[in-house]
Amino acid sequence: MHLFASKCFHRDTHSRAQDYVYFENSSSNPYLIRRIEELNKTATGNVEAKVVCFYRRRDISNTLIMLADKHAKEIEEESETTVEADLTDKQKHQLKHRELFLSRQYESLPATHIRGKCSVALLNETESVLSYLDKEDTFFYSLVYDPSVKTLLADKGEIRVGPRYQADIPEMLLEGESDEREQSKLEVKVWDPDSPLTDRQIDQFLVVARAVGTFARALDCSSSVRQPSLHMSAAAASRDITLFHAMDTLYRHSYDLSSAISVLVPLGGPVLCRDEMEEWSASEASLFEEALEKYGKDFNDIRQDFLPWKSLTSIIEYYYMWKTTDRYVQQKRLKAAEAESKLKQVYIPTYSKPNPNQISTSNGKPGAVNGAVGTTFQPQNPLLGRACESCYATQSHQWYSWGPPNMQCRLCATCWLYWKKYGGLKMPTQSEEEKLSPSPAAEDPRVRSHMSRQAMQGMPVRNTGSPKSAVKTRQAFFLHTTYFTKFARQVCKNTLRLRQAARRPFVPINYAAIRAECKMLLNS
Repeated sequence: MHLFASKCFHRDTHSRAQDYVYFENSSSNPYLIRRIEELNKTATGNVEAKVVCFYRRRDISNTLIMLADKHAKEIEEESETTVEADLTDKQKHQLKHRELFLSRQYESLPATHIRGKCSVALLNETESVLSYLDKEDTFFYSLVYDPSVKTLLADKGEIRVGPRYQADIPEMLLEGESDEREQSKLEVKVWDPDSPLTDRQIDQFLVVARAVGTFARALDCSSSVRQPSLHMSAAAASRDITLFHAMDTLYRHSYDLSSAISVLVPLGGPVLCRDEMEEWSASEASLFEEALEKYGKDFNDIRQDFLPWKSLTSIIEYYYMWKTTDRYVQQKRLKAAEAESKLKQVYIPTYSKPNPNQISTSNGKPGAVNGAVGTTFQPQNPLLGRACESCYATQSHQWYSWGPPNMQCRLCATCWLYWKKYGGLKMPTQSEEEKLSPSPAAEDPRVRSHMSRQAMQGMPVRNTGSPKSAVKTRQAFFLHTTYFTKFARQVCKNTLRLRQAARRPFVPINYAAIRAECKMLLNS
């Protein structure tokens, strides 16, 4: 398989950064779903993709699946869209194949293993879940899976749409009707545009506030270390925190300039106002940039893993101030230059190699139509006479072996492609039907104990072509006892002690002593 790398995008056969793609790491297992972050060329000339991992329901434990189902029910209760109760059993079954779990795990995979593109989106509460089933190669996620500690968390970056995030708009007041709400709880007035001061007087007061802030930084030891020059101190004193404090002081003193100026310089010394940009040390700033590179704008993870002594409000405030600095502009330029030097996309030719799971006829070629076998031709391959395990079809242009070899199951070409893309069968098996709509008989523990082990564990089951015969039948046996054995049970009760023997099934019975006693009784 040839691979061509280029820096221009032409067709859908190209894969580039931020694309969601299928990766094949096994000929029999479903595709891996990954998001390409980077495309790098190795020293040997091959192209590797740094990808973000997504996991299917089949990849996580049953305990976490129960948590995911509980989370989905909570979303349904708060949503006004189609709920799961309105879906058929088949739609519920196939919808589970479209659910993925995002992770923070990265890995590098060869670009030659890409088998096509897909689409993954954050679950939108305002959309019907049927919209994901109507589109091919479309998946959704709402939870984040951590494979190292085996936990599920809600995605913090969810788009806040839906009824939960709508404002409650009160009724419009009639003309002359008074507003009985307590205004102090609704808003706080901090500035009056109709003040007695002119714009020139306000600007002069702001200049005085900046000068006081510069002098306060000269007196403060920690500030003199961070801003060793007068120019840096004056720049720090001109930040918004100083201006906000000055304007708030004017409002609180009813725009009396003499009173407001006396508050700027109290008896203890000039007032020093600092924002988050000044409060953070250089080491804390480096930690923040490192965390931002790893987690993006997930401020909860940044605080938890890198800056636990900072409040969430402080981190968010620092982030938006940091974006106004030259440091942010420099990093953005470096990233743009680095991205320009990397591969933009790779051309992936159509993968045409035969799959090892293809079922071949006796001459080694794939059968054209491997349907129900007639009397004129008896194939040597035992799989050629079976129906598809998913759709129960008996004819297909190609068949694929599926499941454990001892089960001898197969899938038609359409269901095999569905298995590779979505990680499941099109039709729910008997065990899944019982989970979706349990019958009273299935809830009886005495009946459940006699169900087949394959159906209870959700393993692949043998199929003969009919949906009713989805459970593999066990070979029946009959224990036939001789008349001599029946006679020994009756006449040798004291030696045999059946009740005690049943309580100790692993202790062997002295068969020779019983046989000798039976012969003696028969002779007498």
